[in-house]
Amino acid sequence: MNKPSSLETCLSPWAQAIDSAPQILVAVSGGMDSLLLLTLLGEQIDPQRIKAIHINHDLSANADQWQDLVADYCDQIGVSFYAEKVTVTASGDGIEAAAREARYAVFESMLQPGGLLFLAHHADDQVETVLYRLLRGAGPKGLAGMPALRPLGKGTLIRPFLDCRKSDLKREAQGRDLKWVEDESNVEDRFDRNYLRNRVIPVLSARWPEYAQSIIRSTALSRQADQLSKILAIEDMAALDSRAERAGWSISIEAIKSLSILRQKNILRHWSEIHHLPAPASTIIDEILSSVIDARCDACPQVVWQSQCWTRFYGRLYLLKSTSAAFQSQPVPVWKMKKPLTLADGSCLTVTSCVGKGLAATIDCVEIRYRQGGERCKPTDRAHSTTLKKLLQEYQLPPWLRDRVPLLYVKDKLVAVGDLWVCEGWSVGAGEKGLEIKWQVDSM
Repeated sequence: MNKPSSLETCLSPWAQAIDSAPQILVAVSGGMDSLLLLTLLGEQIDPQRIKAIHINHDLSANADQWQDLVADYCDQIGVSFYAEKVTVTASGDGIEAAAREARYAVFESMLQPGGLLFLAHHADDQVETVLYRLLRGAGPKGLAGMPALRPLGKGTLIRPFLDCRKSDLKREAQGRDLKWVEDESNVEDRFDRNYLRNRVIPVLSARWPEYAQSIIRSTALSRQADQLSKILAIEDMAALDSRAERAGWSISIEAIKSLSILRQKNILRHWSEIHHLPAPASTIIDEILSSVIDARCDACPQVVWQSQCWTRFYGRLYLLKSTSAAFQSQPVPVWKMKKPLTLADGSCLTVTSCVGKGLAATIDCVEIRYRQGGERCKPTDRAHSTTLKKLLQEYQLPPWLRDRVPLLYVKDKLVAVGDLWVCEGWSVGAGEKGLEIKWQVDSM
């Protein structure tokens, strides 16, 4: 019979989501918090529905022992176990941030559509996070702390312990006689979070015993402020002629410049989040305003940050998912057009049957090439042939896509350029069956 838990109510808000979830993952480091979370979940639902995920960062001489401890415990309680060793390379944000990035990359890759991932962050972790972000100059979103629930990959991340103090979790774990590991690096004050935990927070606690409750209240107020600013951003976006583009999204520069600087910044902060991308830092927002929005009309400046790029073209501000790798054209000698074709840059070509437009239906396969320079062609109903360079400008294909647009050839004859136009002699007339080409570019 399962032992009753004073923390069972922590999982109650998620009971319905748990019952209907096709996948339940639990991140288990081997520490007290995550082992307790795994235990509670295993008591309340069929353990066979649960998979424990252990990320071996290989940063400690004891890392393999921690992995073995988790594996043995999972075997003991009948839970499926998965471990993955990751390579952690310190970046400008330090080893802690690099480890987190590697860890979450694995979580995201494993989540199935509708799957749930449970993490054991608690109220003390929340306090450390808020203090750390405060010292780094965070705004309302950062000071709102870690959310109890958020999307991650194809699934959802849940933190059921966020309202629980670590002392309460420890009493529960000791009452269950759980055995866990202690990360020896937790005593090393060279890590920022450890310094806060070991040196700063004890001083705060001595002076203000209720410091944690006060900080948690501030996170709630910050979360409300962030939600309100997002609502305003969405309302403002409605007046900016927002469009989905081949490689991202765009808004009217003239329209956003008609707003106050404060509202412009608010839009830029939330625009990325609306499309499930990280919100840019305030310094990046200032750079977008000065270098892109206020640039000359004929300029095409770029601000690149993490996975995103902001640029302008034909009076519109673009938000693109950037790529660090230069495009490498890879011609396709034969594309049998009945099946979709994924190209080297991740874009996709598809064909559907239509009437009175498109490429002649008698064509069943083409060759895919890319710009080399000097190409000429004559779109249907044009009086003269023109260079491909001029045509791409005329059709307002953004510069960052011009080397990527697929050129369709039949026996060395250019018959179509992406889904922009069909060349004369290869299109269909009124009432005739044709092939409509679609070049789908969701992100760069």
